[in-house]
Amino acid sequence: MIDSTKFWAVVPAAGVGKRMQADRPKQYLPLANQTVIEHTLSRLLQADVFTAVVVAISVEDPYWPTLAISKHTNILTAPGGKERADSVLSGLRFIRDQAADDDWVLVHDAARPCLTTEDINLLINTLVDDAVGGILALSSHDTLKNVQGTSIHGTLDRSHIWRALTPQMFRYGMLKSALEAAEGNPAITDEASALELQGYQPKIVEGRPDNIKITRPEDLPLALFYMEQQ
Repeated sequence: MIDSTKFWAVVPAAGVGKRMQADRPKQYLPLANQTVIEHTLSRLLQADVFTAVVVAISVEDPYWPTLAISKHTNILTAPGGKERADSVLSGLRFIRDQAADDDWVLVHDAARPCLTTEDINLLINTLVDDAVGGILALSSHDTLKNVQGTSIHGTLDRSHIWRALTPQMFRYGMLKSALEAAEGNPAITDEASALELQGYQPKIVEGRPDNIKITRPEDLPLALFYMEQQ
């Protein structure tokens, strides 16, 4: 199956990262002498499994063209959208003439620079024969509260709660159709939720806890620490 099927990566990178309170989108913040997105894309390229990596960039983005990696022969640039799902769908449409419905697409956050080849291979090898696909995720170890306002209204059963990570891996045709059917739906916060809305049940593959997403300023030194440990 792996020998006969193409694998594509799609990286939505049109966000502005308001919670970082920085002067530029978080994917362009410096991290160990490169930008966050350069590390992220380098990790995907190092896995050496993708026909191409499609990066969805805002048409007004002044930073992307200045990066050497934007000219890499295995990286394609697609126009980004207003929301994450819009950018992913744009990336999928960009390769519609090259990708087959049964090809696999791995969607990965631009702000997850600590992804390992180990986790990419684990996801692919676990799901390559699955009918739907699935996502990297982490089980929750914290006690989780249902909160309304500032008041606790109950405690959730954490044995059923997992934290969604990326990459998220689905068939090209299935993912494209699910995202097209859900266009404009604010409930679609990741690719799995679009598949769920169509009645599918994506699988969970437990990933590494160091596959963190850069969201707040304190995440940058943590990411640097993890990269040094890796």
